[in-house]
Amino acid sequence: MSLYTESAPREGYLQAQWACLSGDTSLSFSRSLPGLPSLQMGSRMQMATLPCLSLFLLLWSQVPRVQGQEFRFGPCRVQGVELQGLRKAFWIMKDTVQAQDHNTSVRLLRKEILQNISDAESCYFIHSLLEFYLKTVFKNYYNKANELRILQSFSTLTNNFIVIMSKLQPREENEMFSIIESAHRQFLQFQGAFKQLDIEAALTKAVGEVGILLTWMEKYYQR
Repeated sequence: MSLYTESAPREGYLQAQWACLSGDTSLSFSRSLPGLPSLQMGSRMQMATLPCLSLFLLLWSQVPRVQGQEFRFGPCRVQGVELQGLRKAFWIMKDTVQAQDHNTSVRLLRKEILQNISDAESCYFIHSLLEFYLKTVFKNYYNKANELRILQSFSTLTNNFIVIMSKLQPREENEMFSIIESAHRQFLQFQGAFKQLDIEAALTKAVGEVGILLTWMEKYYQR
């Protein structure tokens, strides 16, 4: 089963993806997304109101689903994402990215963080983590990925992280407060370690640790 970036013209999706992550609303989406009907957006402000997640979900809805496979993060379910495809995308770029990491004594996704996440907390934790990866890590690593010639694999990871995060719908009722707070504390440990590094080193390390993240996510993957 092909993943997102392997099922349509790559350049258009990369262009639209970067426009969303970078906040560049001047991009003409109807031009950059081949095969989709023209989206009538009259002004820069109107285009800014188009949610990027809605755009990617529109694209994703046109791709055949992987049947019988889903992530189960506590009460949250995510179907249509093939874990093996994510691993393959990361494996292709792994050596290139990790060769840029010269601070091997530091780890962001530490074992004690991931091991302390309960099933009930997993939906909140993965939502916060993927949001951080998309808005902070991948957004700011795009140019480096292009420079390292790993943009196709990088795009596959980005697209699928967008889909997973957009389908997570963690509950926020009062009775869930303690669970939400616990998951947030675990996330803050990761975020704090990230902020202690130089930004370029932090971005490189975070991308290089995607394999650790995928291994943790695998325990919630049902075939």
